Amino acid sequence: MDNAQKTVVITGAGRGIGTEIARVFARAGYTVIVNYYKSETAALKLQAELTAAGGNAHAFQCDVSDCAAVSGMAARIHKTFGGADVLINNAGVSAWGLFTDTAAEERRRVLDVNLHGVFNVTHAFLPRMIERKEGCIINISSIWGVSGASCEAVYSASKAAVVGFTKALAREVGPSGVRVNCIAPGLIDAPETDGMNARFTREELAGFAAQTALGRAGKPSDPAAAALYLAGAAYVTGQTIVVDGGYL
Repeated sequence: MDNAQKTVVITGAGRGIGTEIARVFARAGYTVIVNYYKSETAALKLQAELTAAGGNAHAFQCDVSDCAAVSGMAARIHKTFGGADVLINNAGVSAWGLFTDTAAEERRRVLDVNLHGVFNVTHAFLPRMIERKEGCIINISSIWGVSGASCEAVYSASKAAVVGFTKALAREVGPSGVRVNCIAPGLIDAPETDGMNARFTREELAGFAAQTALGRAGKPSDPAAAALYLAGAAYVTGQTIVVDGGYL
């Protein structure tokens, strides 16, 4: 099956890394499902951009933390497009501050989106992949899910859980022909990257970038390129690719 016959579902594609992943896959010939929650204007603009460039893109609104809503979205995608050949769990929220200062509601929201959202979406699309004996799932974690970060304990925990889920599920569904991998981005410098860098000054971001081996922050195109690679890497599964410019 060539890419023109394949569908990729990207959660949280209305901005940041998700938007660039959508562009990369559209250029590669995939039918692109742009999932968004609140960023409707941006998602519809992206859909129009990809379509104008000759691509095939469709926007679907859904809060990935809402299991019933995810099931409904998946049912519509299965009916219209036959399911997902590639699923990219990109949707995420951040939380910054001392763990002792985080409220229970904030902790729940981070876990609901970053972890349970991955569970919900994967659970909705995986059965069709198993039935067809092929499929690719790519989870977007973070370098803080690998190393942990001060003042981001809850966020780090949620992203570390995604890494563990990736490794375990890869072993579980490998015999069914389904591959599961993970990308752990480092500092990605984009104004619209989910507001995750908004708390830092330009000087602070420059200092962080200077600590990488490449001496610069990443671009959304960096993890997007890794995602496209993993989509076609037929003998790669259970892996976490760190895209951080050599920070860790």
